[in-house]
Amino acid sequence: MRFITSFCLLLLSCLCSFGQHYFLFVGTYTSGKSEGIYVYEFNAATGKTKPVSSISSKNPSYLVNSPDGKYLYAVNENGATQMGGVSAFAFDKSNGTLRSLNQQSSGGADPCYITENKTGRWVFVANYSSGSLSALPVQKDGRLDTLTQLIQHIGSGTIPDRQEKAHVHSTVFSPDQHYLFAADLGMDRESIYHFDPAKPQPLTAAADSFVSVPPGSGPRHFVFHPKKPYAYLIEELSGTVEVFHYNQGRLKSIQHISSHPADFTGQKGSADIHISIDGKFLYASNRGDANTIAIFSIDSTSGRLKIRGFQPILGKTPRNFMIDPTGQYLLVANQNSDNIVVFRINPATGLLKPTGEEIQVPNPVCLKMLKK
Repeated sequence: MRFITSFCLLLLSCLCSFGQHYFLFVGTYTSGKSEGIYVYEFNAATGKTKPVSSISSKNPSYLVNSPDGKYLYAVNENGATQMGGVSAFAFDKSNGTLRSLNQQSSGGADPCYITENKTGRWVFVANYSSGSLSALPVQKDGRLDTLTQLIQHIGSGTIPDRQEKAHVHSTVFSPDQHYLFAADLGMDRESIYHFDPAKPQPLTAAADSFVSVPPGSGPRHFVFHPKKPYAYLIEELSGTVEVFHYNQGRLKSIQHISSHPADFTGQKGSADIHISIDGKFLYASNRGDANTIAIFSIDSTSGRLKIRGFQPILGKTPRNFMIDPTGQYLLVANQNSDNIVVFRINPATGLLKPTGEEIQVPNPVCLKMLKK
């Protein structure tokens, strides 16, 4: 009986361990030593990683996995004076390798963000330098069709060298997939579009088509609370977070809070924003002179934020970061120090602790995971 019990416990442990293995996809800039997209195995039981494969692609600075995990899509930043691209890849889970399918024009310069709706029929791209967003249909075999809709933003902000025109920086779906939200760094706006997947041009301006933020803020990335009617916007130029109440395509600002210490006097350059799996904590990355992850607690009743601390990221320029699907780890892609650092999340306080695990990879700027 003791042998049977021990065997069952061992088997259960093995199954649990196997269930915590993920593929980690790393998008990069290829102006240096990077080849393109890198694939690693991530073990959520230990926080350790190991390399699996890579594939060549020009400046694949933002990635998205298809809902079924069979495909991966990447933007291709070709510079402010050239048309950008969107690349489609087939992913083989059996050996962790990517295979190129096709590439289409993004419809604008410097595509910097890509997302796919839950049906897997559409991808949407933010073209930073052109100040536009585009919609591309997805074929049944994962290949991309040419874009069917291009929406051009027109406007500017108060900082001449950064907000001389529109600069769309992200395209994010509402939890119910009925709306697409586009953060515009140049116009200090979060634009809102109604989404109808059955139409060849699936986006139309919502009833309240945008919400403005304080001048000079520079909206960048946007995230919805997983359980409550709140949304959060990281603002690159002011180094702040805007908190909104959300209701059926409408946003109402309820808080504007700094992601830097009160006495911080250096250059700001906030980048990314994510919420813990349990919805208790919010994290924001600060580039510039800070090189930290700001840690906030989220009030469960009001959605408002309270600063809890600042974690040095053990590198330089944390452009993108992610929380693993188990909610135990936070991984930071440090663009200018060529490393990805793994931190363990304290579930009670939200604070971060380095695990000692790092991945050396050239110019990492985007991280995504898929269950193995």
